[in-house]
Formats: sequence, structure tokens, C-alpha cells
Amino acid sequence: MILSVTILALVSLQRLGELALARRNTRRLIARGAVETGAAHYPVIVGLHAVWLGGLWWLAWDRPPNLLWLGVYLVIEVARVWTLASLGERWTTRIISLPQEPLVRRGPYRFFPHPNYAVVCAEIAVLPLVFHLWLYAAVFTVLNASILWIRVRAEERAIRAVGVDL
Repeated sequence: MILSVTILALVSLQRLGELALARRNTRRLIARGAVETGAAHYPVIVGLHAVWLGGLWWLAWDRPPNLLWLGVYLVIEVARVWTLASLGERWTTRIISLPQEPLVRRGPYRFFPHPNYAVVCAEIAVLPLVFHLWLYAAVFTVLNASILWIRVRAEERAIRAVGVDL
């Protein structure tokens, strides 16, 4: 139980820290002339993530964690740090585009165009598995994939709209 609460608390603190970082980066990018697109679906993403994490607190706080899945989740978090570090001040939770700025092509972005979304998909699927919540993982994976389908299309339109080739 203590380990489960610790895991959930650390993930919650990480998410709150990321929101603060994203807010700071968004303000800085907007000040440099960046534009936001896709704002209409942003509350759905925030709501989905809040319900996902809140549901994990409700269902998993007293479940013994599976250490193998926890190890997988920790590897995913290394990928998350690599992705955020590669974007630096351009990482946000919103779709913010700087006109005529080239796409980031370092870190995992050398290999495929949306590694941050791949990490998010993996987190949504794997963290519930740490707590033996297979159905929960499946349901939220499908919900997350649905909203990411909309988001990736919006992001790619935004990139093209500011004059950057994909």
C-alpha cells in the first residue's frame, strides 16, 4: 500500500510539475509570436488525463504493484525526460507553433514525428498495469488514442499553416 501511494503521488507531482512547465513555456512562446491552435479539444485532453489519474488513485492506492510493469513504466519515464529535454522551451501541453521555426529534429524526434504522444500512450496503458488494472488500461488506451487522433491531425495542420514542412 505504501509503495502504491508513493507511485501515485510521484506521478501526480510529475504531472503538476509538467503543467507548470508547460504554462511557462506557452507564455514564453506566445510572447515570441507563437500561435495556438486546437484549443477546442484541449479541455477534453486535460479532462481525460485528470479522470485517468483520479481513477487510478481511487482504484489502485491499496493494490500491491507489479514490479515488472513498474520497471516498464520507469523506462517510459526515461523516454519522457528525453522527449521533453529534446523540445526544451518548445514543449507545451498545447499546440503552440512558432512561424517559420524549423521542427525539432534531435533526440527521439530524429526517429519519428510524435514521440511525446507515443510516451503518453505508453503511460496511459502501462501505469494501470502496474496495479493489475487490465480493463482500465484498455479503456483509457482507446479513449486516449481517440483524442490523440484528433490532436495529431490538428498539430500537423498547425505546423503546415506556419510554413514548416513535415
